Amino acid sequence: MLDGVDLMQLESHEIVALGVVQVPEGRHVFAPMSVQDNLLLGSVALRQRSRALQQRFDAVYALFPRLAERRQQLAGTLSGGEQQMVAIGRAMMSNPRVLLLDEPFLGLAPMVVEEIRHALNSLRAEGLTMILVEQKLDIALPFTSRTHVMIKGQLALVQSSEELMNSPDLGQLYFQLSQPIP
Repeated sequence: MLDGVDLMQLESHEIVALGVVQVPEGRHVFAPMSVQDNLLLGSVALRQRSRALQQRFDAVYALFPRLAERRQQLAGTLSGGEQQMVAIGRAMMSNPRVLLLDEPFLGLAPMVVEEIRHALNSLRAEGLTMILVEQKLDIALPFTSRTHVMIKGQLALVQSSEELMNSPDLGQLYFQLSQPIP
């Protein structure tokens, strides 16, 4: 539900029009297209095309300056981290209210993880709501305010990320939660 609207009943383009966008696991850039064309695909929900479109490009290129340098480069020739920047940038082109991120740091070098985390922190500081699916607690917890832990598709724990991060038995959390209750 978003603003009283059941998103499960909507087509994907209607969900995007309401301001909910996803960055899927695995990046899924359009390899034979340029960075700029990949970003352009994310702007289909914009109503005032010309001015709003340029503002979104400016915002994405400010968030990820490396993409501005590579705007004409084919997305398939970029590094994995740069492709992840394109995937996030493409989602940001629709000016979302809620950004869904599925494993955004998967397989990325530590320096790139920090660069992307810095960009996402900037978006959060601007008021963007984000829902992050991430297996690496050391990356996710300092970045999030609330944590929902799922085990085998079931919600096993809901806690503030700060409390969870300060838990003395954090390393054993998965094993504790996955034990059957006697």
